[in-house]
Amino acid sequence: MAGLDGMDQPRQRGGATAARWVPAAEDGQAAEALELYGNPAEEDVRLPSRPESAAVARRLTQWVVLRQWALGPQIAEHAVLLVSELVGNAVRHTGARVFALRMLRRRGWIRIEVRDPSRGLPCLMPVHELDTSGRGLFLVDKLSDRWGVDLAPRGKTTWFEMRVGDR
Repeated sequence: MAGLDGMDQPRQRGGATAARWVPAAEDGQAAEALELYGNPAEEDVRLPSRPESAAVARRLTQWVVLRQWALGPQIAEHAVLLVSELVGNAVRHTGARVFALRMLRRRGWIRIEVRDPSRGLPCLMPVHELDTSGRGLFLVDKLSDRWGVDLAPRGKTTWFEMRVGDR
């Protein structure tokens, strides 16, 4: 199958290899992010509050969910999207210099947290068909099983949880 630039692109495989849909280049970028920032499944990963940090958070999330936890591609896709939304909110609305990403797994659940120093609460707004922004928490609400915000003396943690099948 031809790519946009006329070069042949590899064909996707199905079946038992479905969890291997991440290209090798993505694994390399994830490995670089893990080396630079750490593993959010083992410790808080502190990232600079800049738009480009959303891509780092997505790579880390994808790697942990697919490679470390060996969960399915749909769980990974939803987790990556929701992390991107929470990180986007932390970057756009808090005025913080850094935020932290943390990923936890317990039997039957994963929990992903984004912590920032702002005590301003996110607000789930009604979404209309033609809206071009403001859909982040709507997506979190629809794609996660639970989500919320925990206030701390210096900031907050916005989190979501998703049910997963344990093997």
